[in-house]
Formats: sequence, C-alpha cells, structure tokens
Amino acid sequence: MNMSVWLAEELMRRAQRLSGRRSLWQHVTVMSLMTSSHSPAQQFAHTWRTRPRETCVSGSLVRPVRFFGSVNQEEKDLVPSSSLPADVGDREPPPRPLFYEQLQRCSSPSDVLDLTCHYAPTVRQTSSCLTHMWNTIKKMSEEQQRLEQRLMFEHAAFDKLLSDAARSAARMRNEDVAYSLLAVVNLGVPQRSRVVQTFLRTCQERLNDFDETALSILASCVAPMEDTPNVGALKKGMRLLVEARLPAIKNVVTLQTMMRALGKNVPLDLKRKLEGKALSVADQFSLPNSQYMISTMAAMGFYSKPLLDICCKRIQEDLSGIPFGRLLTVLHSCKELHYRSSDLLTDISDYAASMVDIWSNKQLLILLSVLESLAFCPSALVKVFAEKVIAEPGALALKDILCILKVYSSVGCDLEQRRQPFLESLSQALDSYLTKMSGFELLKAVYHLCMLGHFPPAPLQQLLQSSTLEHFNTTAARFLSNQERMFRTVDLCLRLERPALLEPLEVPPFLLGDPAARPPPPPPRPWLSQSLRSVLEERPDAALEEAVLVENFHLIDAVISKPLPSRSPEDSPAESSQRVALLFSPNSFCLGTSRLRGGPALKARHLRMLGYDAVLVFDQDLHAMSEDERTHLLRTQLFPERRPSSDAEQPES
Repeated sequence: MNMSVWLAEELMRRAQRLSGRRSLWQHVTVMSLMTSSHSPAQQFAHTWRTRPRETCVSGSLVRPVRFFGSVNQEEKDLVPSSSLPADVGDREPPPRPLFYEQLQRCSSPSDVLDLTCHYAPTVRQTSSCLTHMWNTIKKMSEEQQRLEQRLMFEHAAFDKLLSDAARSAARMRNEDVAYSLLAVVNLGVPQRSRVVQTFLRTCQERLNDFDETALSILASCVAPMEDTPNVGALKKGMRLLVEARLPAIKNVVTLQTMMRALGKNVPLDLKRKLEGKALSVADQFSLPNSQYMISTMAAMGFYSKPLLDICCKRIQEDLSGIPFGRLLTVLHSCKELHYRSSDLLTDISDYAASMVDIWSNKQLLILLSVLESLAFCPSALVKVFAEKVIAEPGALALKDILCILKVYSSVGCDLEQRRQPFLESLSQALDSYLTKMSGFELLKAVYHLCMLGHFPPAPLQQLLQSSTLEHFNTTAARFLSNQERMFRTVDLCLRLERPALLEPLEVPPFLLGDPAARPPPPPPRPWLSQSLRSVLEERPDAALEEAVLVENFHLIDAVISKPLPSRSPEDSPAESSQRVALLFSPNSFCLGTSRLRGGPALKARHLRMLGYDAVLVFDQDLHAMSEDERTHLLRTQLFPERRPSSDAEQPES
C-alpha cells in the first residue's frame, strides 16, 4: 500500500472517532502541531526546557504537556495516545525479527541511535532501544561511559528517540514503562527533563496495576533519584502499595528491592512488618540474597539482629562463593549498622589468610583496613600478611606502607618473635620513599611507628630536620589540630621511651600548639565518682584523685594511691605507695578480647613507664549497672586482694 494512501486512511479513521464539534480539519491541524510544529530538537534540547508554552489552535487554547511538578488532578497528561514521526514518509516500520536481530548487534548507544535512523520503531521497540542502550553502556569502564554519553547526547537521533518515548509512554506496557524510566535515568538524562517527568507521571497513574516485576523495577529506579515532587509522590504511593501487598509478596528479590526503594524515612511499624516478612521467607535466602539483605538493611537504616544473624550465618557457610567486592560491601554495611559478629569477622580473617597468595596486596590491605575500622583484630590475616612483608618488603608501594602502619598500630596484634623482623622490613621499605614523601605523609608514618614502639632513625631525622619542619607552618586550619596531636604523640614517645638514636631528637615547641588554647579535660563522671567513693569507704588509707592529666597528654579517669609497707627509711613517698590508674574505655578494645587498640594501648604503655598500675574497665554496661553492681565490680578490680572467697576461683576436685 502506498504510504501516502495509508496516512490518509489513518487520519480518516481517527477523525471518525472524534466526538462533538471537532472536524477532520481540526484533527489534522492538531496532529500537524504534534508532529511538525515543534521538532524533537526543540522539545528535547540540551537545555531541557520545562516551562509550559501555550499554542492557539482554531480559536481555542491548547496547553502543551507539563512534564514536571507534583501530582495535580487538574493537570492531566496531554501526551497523545499515538503520533507519527516527522519523517514517517521516509521510513518504514521494521519487521519485528529483523529489528531485534539488528538491535542485539549494537554494542553502544550510538549504534542503537544509528539503527533508529533507518526505521520508525514501534512503541515496544522504542522501549527496547532505551533498555539496550543502558545494557551496553553499563558494561563499559567509567572513561568509556563518559565518552559514550557525550557521543549519545550529541547524536542527532537521541532527542528524537526521547520524544518518541515520551509520546509512547501512555501506550507502553507497565513493565516497559518501568524499564524505560530505569534506562533513561541511568543513561544520564536529567531527572527534571520532560521525558523523565512524563514517565514518572505515567507510573503514578498506573501504579495500582503494576505487578511484582514492574514494581520491583520501578523501585530500583526511584531509590537513588533526587526527591522531586513527582518522585516523592511516587515513593509515597509505592509505600502504601507495598504495605497493602506485603502479605502476598513471595519473591525475595522483589521484597529486597522494595525495601531498598522505601529508604530510611519508612515508619518504624512498616519496617517491623518488612522484617517479619523477610524472616518468614528467610529459609529461601540464597547466598546472594543474604549479601543483598544486609546492604538493603543498611540502605534502610534498619537494624534487625535476628535477620542479620541469619544472613551472616549463611555467608559464613560459603565465603569462597562471594566475590571480593561483595564481601567488602557486606563489611561496610555491617559497619554502617553498628553490627559486629565476632564469628563472621574471624571466619573472614581466616579465609583471607588462606587467599594471601591469590589476592593482591591492594585487596588484602583494603580488607585489613575495613576490619580495623570495625574494631576487630584479624589475627590470622595480620600474622600471614606480616610474613609477606618480611619476605618481600620491596614490593610495597608508599600507600601500602602507610596503610600497613595505620592498621598494625591500631589492632594491637601480638606478632611474638616476628614483630622485630616485621618492623625492620617495614622500616627498610619506608626508607626507600623518604625523599619522595610529603611532610604530612612522613609525619603519619613516624606517628604510627611511635604508636608501635619502634623508632627507626632515618624517618625521625628526616621529619625533624629544619627543611621539613618549615612546611608545617603553612598547614591549613582544618589539619592543624590533627597535626598537633601527632607531633605531641611523637614528642611524648621520644621523652618517655628514650629510643637509642645516634643523636638526641626533639620536636620544636611551635609544632606542639599552645597549651593554653587546648580544651580543658572533661569533668569526672558523677556515677563513677559515687561508686569509687563507696569502694574507698573500706580503705580510709587510700586517696582518690579524678580526671588526672599526666604529662599534659594522657587523661586518667581516676588515680587511687594505696600505701605500701616501707622497705627502707630512705624510700620516697612515690616508692612507698602504689598508684592505680583506672581507665574506663569500653570502646578501646578489640572485638571479643581485652586487647587494647591504638591510643589506649599507648596510654597504658606510658602509664606503666611512669610507675602506674593500669586497671582497665572495659565493661560497656558499667554505666547502666545498678550502684551495688558497679561498686562490687570496681572493688574486685581495684582491690583483688580483698575479693570475697565466694568470688575466688574454686580449686579443681
């Protein structure tokens, strides 16, 4: 059939369906306005204009489509149910098998756009084009994606395809609408553009008709979108729909996608319902389901220990089946949720130790850093990686060395006989970078070495020479307090530990900050003071001093001086008394152990050098205990010699 004849017959059929006073001439005029008056380039230019315009047609006012703003019942979509492309006379609808065969051969968005120049895609094919464009670009590297996006936006057919998609949205299947919206947003089309807002409005109108699949696709799309009125209205509608349909949801992936889309602003009662639903289908959790559920809970900001325990147990059963990137995502999500499972972290440490010859140094160090941020000491991995450092110190980059120093100075793992060879190998690797390091990198390296109790002369001399110290006078204000803290730590370590150096070194006073400008120590804790006084009522010869600042650096919660029998008349008062330093540091211990981490470990080491007996109270519930329980606990730790016989360890029978 001749295309012009087909076009005339099509217009006649549409004219017959018109009601009221609209004539064939009026219909043709409206159609011509929709197809030719405003070209695709004008409607979807890179400025993405959204200001409504008014066009006069036959004495009546026709307002063009408004693709932005919140849902308003008075402003209905005026997207035509069907329209013809401007150059329809030059193109033919492609045969379905041929089109999809050619579409699958396209390897970039530009290839897809080139294909649309040869055909007039149908409604379904338009959606397939958008989806295929996103599928091709998401497999590329970031640099390739930027290049392809630029070529896509500059392509002459891109505006035309978006125009066709916006006009076809009302006739697309629900699933195609959701997929098209997902593709358009992920391709980088501005979220306030007409095409995106048109799809959002279409989704709002059809939301009740969306099945689980379409709703899941829509949920994954709107979750990261900015909170515009249309997106906010859609999320609110989805929340109500999910709550109503929750009992009927059986697919784990659909449930997780919807949970993620609802976000952190979900009411607590709905979160509890989602938790109950997830627990009811927990027996269906696969390994990927368990990983994704943990990150979903982090995205919702919802902590459910029963659900986390189930997921972690499933992950522990098959750690080797989890890619490295997903394992990191699980750990980051646990950190965000403040959930720490000692069993899970231990299994991950053991598994990583078995992979030390397969994973790269970068992967191992990233994992070590994440585990350290969870206040966990991965003993197996720490020891195995230390052996790798001893064997190949020259294979470490500067960033690797700085990361190793930070992690090992924090976790406080005892390397036993391998400690000294490890530190010497690390110092040897560090020496090769001294001339290439910035002043702040050198300061961080020396600071962490001092935390480890290791004082190699080369980096210390490099840091404390005048040419290096001059650079610290220009430090930005936001780094100044951190810099002063590290220099004060180095200074204190040099004074108290007196390392064997070729020449004495000291930190200049101008780098230690003004003592008068430092904040005063915090006042004593009232609940702790009351309990300590109750304990000392039984020891009138003991003296109590609270919030003691030692060496103008280390803060001690309380110091209790207990007299000792004088061994000689010449003994000084300090030698004739025992000083007990009470340190209440519930968050300063490695998970599941009484091993101190980082700064608190340094404090305990220095207090022993100054003649104190450090007593560490690491019970996190100390503040929540009753007065009697707290007093009993402090009495047994401060005066173990007066421990009641019932508390003493019973001999074996």
